Amino acid sequence: MPLLTRRPFSSPPTEGACEVAFAFHLDRGSFGDVSLDGLNAVLIARTPGPMIDGNWQVALYLDERADAGQQQALQAIFAGSAGGVMGGFAPLIGEVLGIRTVPITFRIEGKRRSVEIPDVMQLAVRPVPSAMGADQEIVATNAHPFAPQGVALAVGEEGSTWSDYGMRWDNSGRNGHYGALNWSNN
Repeated sequence: MPLLTRRPFSSPPTEGACEVAFAFHLDRGSFGDVSLDGLNAVLIARTPGPMIDGNWQVALYLDERADAGQQQALQAIFAGSAGGVMGGFAPLIGEVLGIRTVPITFRIEGKRRSVEIPDVMQLAVRPVPSAMGADQEIVATNAHPFAPQGVALAVGEEGSTWSDYGMRWDNSGRNGHYGALNWSNN
């Protein structure tokens, strides 16, 4: 079937399973009266086939700097119970591996993005080289439900790995994206 006629998320994984990490840094945000400014969250997902088929295994990591109310808010948002963008993915989840509160370091250095969770994750992406110059990003609009306004196409740096819950994967040299999100559940 030609790629252009496929439904979104219906392509089979290139190599066995789709393994992906989503790292979020909230510059500004709130959940009701709870401020989430400056906090981080990471969601990992593994799908055994096309993402649309479900059976996702997921794990959620919440910023240890968050107080109890902030942790509850982050969990509601990123686990999908609050609805919104993540709520649309909730029916695809077959197994929640766990939800942990951990130290999360998220960095933006120029066009490089990185996230670290000690002894679990060290991931970084850089933009895919552009024919328009090293300082130009290739941006795809309407390419990802997290950021329909556009995501920069990126590639995982060498040593970009995740290991937890008896699984391990390496995103070195593999597909990545990054972009600014503007979510609201109003």
